[in-house]
Amino acid sequence: MISLRRILLLFFLIAVCAELLSAKDAPQQVLVWPESGAQLVRFELGKFERFASHAGENQWQCGVVATNLWTKPIKLADFSVYFFDKNKVRIGEGYLQVTDLSPGQRAKFQLNVATAGMPASLILQPRQVPPEFQSFMPVKTIAVTVNTVPQGATFTVDGKELGTTPKRIDVAPGKHLLTFSMMGYAPGNYPFEVKAEDTSGGSITVEMGGVMHDTVQLRDGSVLTGDVESLSPTSMEIRIAGTIQKVDRNQISRILLIQREVVQQ
Repeated sequence: MISLRRILLLFFLIAVCAELLSAKDAPQQVLVWPESGAQLVRFELGKFERFASHAGENQWQCGVVATNLWTKPIKLADFSVYFFDKNKVRIGEGYLQVTDLSPGQRAKFQLNVATAGMPASLILQPRQVPPEFQSFMPVKTIAVTVNTVPQGATFTVDGKELGTTPKRIDVAPGKHLLTFSMMGYAPGNYPFEVKAEDTSGGSITVEMGGVMHDTVQLRDGSVLTGDVESLSPTSMEIRIAGTIQKVDRNQISRILLIQREVVQQ
């Protein structure tokens, strides 16, 4: 007859074994996409095991369980897993693929990756997703440097003021309208289009429109822009923003006068 102590010991051993098996199967890391909002796909990554190493490159493998968290079947979705070292430098890339996965269904497969060093963290990024997933994708922007000749013009993009040129801005793919304004120059518009396949680093340079006012360059290097009202051997009067300023003739280095239309009386 089995004693009570043996029965309790048997239950204890069963519990310990179950806990060890559960710990063995427990994922080492869980990646979900998207990271915020409604989650569509979850990847449970097991323990990474290094099976080869040569000249600083390590070969790793681990078991992966993918789960469709969406309400519809996923026909095909590809993801990249970027590996980083402790200094946040990318040292490797692996690939995860989900195919023909029904809602709530799980699929097991193996991830193999080579890294140039020891990985410390990883990030999941979508590579190719179904059209239905596009609304969940982060908005892509392209970095463009906006410049003018001369520099220092105030500009807007689609009606939003973004500062003065030159300046690096981020714009989404599509058609946009740049507007420029600068004292002494005619304002201008510049329509442009950014395509989805474009890469960051491009630039847009626009030459400002014709000068609208007279330009007076002084000997100290400063420039006055306005309407020259009078000029004598000793002085000059120039109207700037509605105010008359008198300048000593000896301070003037050069005067550029624009042609004005004559108003017929």
